[in-house]
Amino acid sequence: MRSTSTATALAVLFSSAALSVVSAGPASAVTATVGSPGGIVVSDTLKRVYLGDDTTGSIIAADYNGNRVDSVTGIKGVFDLALSDDGSTLYATARVSHEIVALDAATLDIKARYPVATNTGPLYVEYAGGKAWFSYGDQWDGDLGSVDPAVDPASGTDPVALAQIPTEGTGSGMWGQALLDTDPLRPGLLAVGETGDSTGTEAVLDVSSGTPKVVAWNDQSYTLNDGLGDIDLVAGNDQVLVNGTERHAYANGNLTKDGAYPAGWQADIARNGLVAQTSGDKVAIYRPDATQPVRTYSQSATALAWAPDSSRVFALVSSASGYTLKVLTDPALNVPTLTVNAPATAARAKSLTVKGKISATVPLPAGAKLAVTRTDLDSPNGKALATVTVKADGTYSFADTPPAGGKVKYTVKYAGDAAHTAVSASDTVDVSRATTTLSLNNNGKLYSYGQDVKFTAHLGKTYKNRSVSIYADPFGSDKGKKLIKTGTVNSDGNISAWVDMTRDTAVTAVFAGDSRYQSKTVKSTAYAKVKISTAVSKHYKTAKIGSTTYYWFHKSTDPLLTTTMSYYPGRQQRFDLQVYYQGTWYSTDSEYFPLGSNGKSAVSLGAPDESGIRARMRSVYVNGSSGDSVNSTTYGSWKYLYFSN
Repeated sequence: MRSTSTATALAVLFSSAALSVVSAGPASAVTATVGSPGGIVVSDTLKRVYLGDDTTGSIIAADYNGNRVDSVTGIKGVFDLALSDDGSTLYATARVSHEIVALDAATLDIKARYPVATNTGPLYVEYAGGKAWFSYGDQWDGDLGSVDPAVDPASGTDPVALAQIPTEGTGSGMWGQALLDTDPLRPGLLAVGETGDSTGTEAVLDVSSGTPKVVAWNDQSYTLNDGLGDIDLVAGNDQVLVNGTERHAYANGNLTKDGAYPAGWQADIARNGLVAQTSGDKVAIYRPDATQPVRTYSQSATALAWAPDSSRVFALVSSASGYTLKVLTDPALNVPTLTVNAPATAARAKSLTVKGKISATVPLPAGAKLAVTRTDLDSPNGKALATVTVKADGTYSFADTPPAGGKVKYTVKYAGDAAHTAVSASDTVDVSRATTTLSLNNNGKLYSYGQDVKFTAHLGKTYKNRSVSIYADPFGSDKGKKLIKTGTVNSDGNISAWVDMTRDTAVTAVFAGDSRYQSKTVKSTAYAKVKISTAVSKHYKTAKIGSTTYYWFHKSTDPLLTTTMSYYPGRQQRFDLQVYYQGTWYSTDSEYFPLGSNGKSAVSLGAPDESGIRARMRSVYVNGSSGDSVNSTTYGSWKYLYFSN
């Protein structure tokens, strides 16, 4: 059934109540994203890209950079979009509410809602001949309808017309909701593709008069296609492009095969004739009837739309949040392939040859020039070399004598032209450098705890760099490597730094190298004793026995021996005890005792209860056995004890 004129008029009159517009605020740019694509169309006048979002029942407006600038909600089941010829009105199919919704393209404000008397659709929409044309109907009863915006519903005339597919010469009409396409360079023409059958009918209709007339119709099964998923009216030629691949010419009321592009899924055609085709994970740009793409983008797109000025392609690509609008720029420019092959190694100040090739699917101009830059230690920002002319086969070569050693990079650039993008490539050569001498004194020497030691590095012949850095790395995980001196060596090639030797220390001297001499590092490991002292207490006097001073104790007194040693977490002192018998000292005990956090360890030696005993003790730090390895083994002095009555 068709809607009555009164119902249509009321729906249009009160349509604004069901539509809400949300304008973007002054927040930072947000990339336009939709949950489920519901059409894409581009306005040249407003420089806007309109996206339907079926998930949210909304339309989003984005700028030419792909940033969201406006949106509107309340369009249930939005599926496709179209713009009027003057770009002022945006039309959307709302298949859930069964409407064509007209919006102001500049503001996204509601202009009208046009109910469509169908239970299925409308689905696809295009604008031609002053009307918005749409497809609707189920699989067995598809058809074409139109909205005439010039008709005022209040006049009593319904602006919506259904059953618009011509009956003469069209057999059983269309199954399913047909694909539609128009082209501004073919005004008044409408391409129609059947979707409800495994081999779709293809048609071109002339709708310039407001009443569709058949220009070409082909409903012969499997003669043209094995099912339709996309149809495009070709700009400037009597063809339609099917499924982004096959070109079908229309003439004398029929459509016939007329060539093909490499296999694709869907396409959109620019006003200058360029074809943007989706295929797998890429978007390819073809010149009309070409078999090699002008340009290929690594994007898996589900929908494409050209900017009307053919300056860029807008693609909806899958993303984590749904489908994101991507802007593919310079689609008409071919991207050349450029290679650079330099030798892996070379001698400094000796000539070397760099070779390469530049190629493109669109031929490069004869005698193309390449810019060459050499980047090395003497020219870290790059030095321009002579330009190179490309040979007829695309190859090139040039010779250079690198003045600096080390990593030398040759960068070759093509500036681009009217048909090609700029491109650059590079390769690196490891150019030899001479070896200098670098030495550092004091390796293997042992020093007292806390001694200030002068380390001197000596640098041999170099080119420009006469700087040396000296680092100290004390043993132990609690201290790291530290720069203690950096500077220019003196006229003798020397530079010195002082180290406070409280631990074993690895000292390194580093020459960073220059453009003619390699870098070099040398290391000296110097060793430091600990500081040890032992205090004796509870004795009643000191006196010599022979030439040795003894601490005298009563035989019933326990001597107290307190050792002070340089502290380190977990450190222990080894307590050595010996007794004197018949002219010889005999070891009786060696035992480890922990140090307190103050570095002290007090040991009480039991009273012998016997007179005439001579003993001696000392404290020892043993590298690796005293709980750590940050100092060198150090022996304390012997303390002599005598027990009397």
